[in-house]
Amino acid sequence: MASGPSKLRVAFIHPDLGIGGAERLVVDAALGLQKLGHDVVIYTSYHDPGHCFDETRDGTLKVRHIVSPFPRSLKGKFHSALAHARQLHLTNYLIQHEGSSYDIYFVDILSTCVPILRLFTGVRVAFYCHFPDKLLANGAYVEGKMKKGGLLKQLYRLPMDWLEEKTTGSADIIFANSKFTSRVFKLHLPSIIQTPRVVYPGINLAAYEPQAGRTGDPDVAQVTSQGSTNICLNQPLRSEEKCHVGSRSILCAAGKTREQRTFGCPQNARLVIAGGYDPRVEDNIMTLAGLIDRAKSSSLTFDVIKPPGSSTNIPPFVTTPENPDIVFLLNFTTPQRATLLSAPSTVALLYTPTNEHFGIGPVEAMVCGLPVLACDSGGPTESVLDAPAKERTGWLRSPDPEVWAVALEEIISMSPEERSQLGKRSQTRPGRNFGMEAMAKALEHSLTEVVALGRVPTPTWVYGLIAAIMLLIAYIVALIFQ
Repeated sequence: MASGPSKLRVAFIHPDLGIGGAERLVVDAALGLQKLGHDVVIYTSYHDPGHCFDETRDGTLKVRHIVSPFPRSLKGKFHSALAHARQLHLTNYLIQHEGSSYDIYFVDILSTCVPILRLFTGVRVAFYCHFPDKLLANGAYVEGKMKKGGLLKQLYRLPMDWLEEKTTGSADIIFANSKFTSRVFKLHLPSIIQTPRVVYPGINLAAYEPQAGRTGDPDVAQVTSQGSTNICLNQPLRSEEKCHVGSRSILCAAGKTREQRTFGCPQNARLVIAGGYDPRVEDNIMTLAGLIDRAKSSSLTFDVIKPPGSSTNIPPFVTTPENPDIVFLLNFTTPQRATLLSAPSTVALLYTPTNEHFGIGPVEAMVCGLPVLACDSGGPTESVLDAPAKERTGWLRSPDPEVWAVALEEIISMSPEERSQLGKRSQTRPGRNFGMEAMAKALEHSLTEVVALGRVPTPTWVYGLIAAIMLLIAYIVALIFQ
């Protein structure tokens, strides 16, 4: 660091450090900055060692779990209000104990704490927008339009949506994970003058090296197969509307793969659907049950597995563990992911979400030289290059089961030479555009710029009013839960 930027002390604030795309980005951003020589600590209101990424459990990253007195929900309701309360509790801890000891805060998901941290610590704050929370909470999003919930839900969300816009706008710098997200941000948060800087999620290339030397690893043994494999990586298993068509598409693709066995494909062909699974989240439970019902209705055999030693509770499904058509892999480990993506028998990655904010799965596949089949909307249109054969890195198709089946047949019928050339093109693209080093350096440059502005000046009365209102809300909520 002698000739580079000054060493920064960076505190990440993330609400729930489980397994998901947002969590993967935060972990990789922290790793990248740490590798560049900066001091990094992640603060969170929830961290379960049995349901998290390895780097947050094995000591690679410093994680401080500030246990919140507030539950995630009340009888399955009020998730958003309680999430704000949990973050305010964490913010209060930082202000009282070590808030001013950092050069900058890196906040994502919830922006509630942004003006409070600036007001009471004088520290600059960066906010990373994965996607506007108002769109995630209010209903399914199609670019330019939003399917809203009922009147009661809209009234419930009204103050929170206002709060999101005002607090996000108070950040010293705002990042977005894709041009798609940045465009949606400007459209639906019009009062914010800033245009988010696009910093793509980074990939730790070393984490995707073939796992041949770990054949004795029980995690790797669980997913190893000589049969042809299609993979669907969704972090976590989600029941949003944008994934419903995808579930039909991938199950249709599984049926197509099974048909191909009689035409030269290896026996024991399978589809692996891998994702984070949290028994506390009803959506995860319902999604798994729904996918299993679809598999049954399509006469596809299946198995549900989890890493050895995992604490995840799984409902008692009747499975077919011997050579199943579908494998539901819950809370997969890093070696399992690398094994599936780099195995010679893996045919393609199927990425099902529509209007995905960025989508790390397609980039992971390209790192391993694996063909990608994704929906033709959202972030994958920026990462996957669907071009003439000599430039292609994947296929972007409308989320229709029959269309996907045709595309998968095209992938299966590729010659070894075509597959090799596509793999080489795919592997060069992530390192140039989506590598963890590229992300870390982009963040380092921007964060250094913000820190150079100095401490936050005395805030205007607007910041003070917002902070006072939020602290009053936190106090009232605390009284209710005492």
